[in-house]
Parts: sequence; C-alpha cells; structure tokens
Amino acid sequence: MQYLTDRKRAQGLGSGRTGTQFHKRMLVTSMALVVLVPLFVFSFGVGFGGSFEDVLAFFSRPFPAIITALMLVVGVIHFNGEVQEAIEDYVHGTTGKLLAVAVTAFSYVLIAAGLFALVKLAL
Repeated sequence: MQYLTDRKRAQGLGSGRTGTQFHKRMLVTSMALVVLVPLFVFSFGVGFGGSFEDVLAFFSRPFPAIITALMLVVGVIHFNGEVQEAIEDYVHGTTGKLLAVAVTAFSYVLIAAGLFALVKLAL
C-alpha cells in the first residue's frame, strides 16, 4: 500500500496554468460578440433580399464588409473555444485529442472560406 500525499496524487494530472488565459479569451470574445451581433444583424438585414448586383454593391462598401469579417472571425473563434471546452470535459484519451484537432482545423477552414467568399463579394 502506498501512502501518497495530496501533491503526489495530483502530480502529472496537468496544471491549471491555462484556465485564466482561456477565461479571458472567452470573456473578450463574448464582449466583442455583444457589440458585433446587433451590428451584423442590422447591417445584414439592410442588404438581405436584394438582387445579386445589390448584394455586390452592399458588400463593396467597407462598413458591412468589415462587420461581416469581424463577426465571422470572432464568432468562429468563440465557437472553437466553447467546443474545445466541451471536448475536454466529455471526451477523453486519443479520441478527445483527435477531435480537438479536427474541430480546430474545421474552425480555421471555416474562417478561411468565409473570408475568401467575402473578399470575392467585396472585390
């Protein structure tokens, strides 16, 4: 029978060094989304329902294009953080690590595809 101290039992289970950084990142993205979501909804609502030429003209202006790009990037980064947290909580082992990598890769592909489509519309 081994007599282990609390410290020895906790050793090797990981450290709590990234929790504060994760919390701050999620807090910043949440505050940014509080501002960006209404701006995006109202600016996108103005351009919604027009012809293709109207949509091209709408996204050629800088304000709607910048709001859409910021909403896309901040929204997907926030989504990635939330999904990573859920994966860490509920999926363990190699499956969890592979799933975390897949979700991160999907997030970056989603950002790249969205920004590419926005640039194609805007230019």
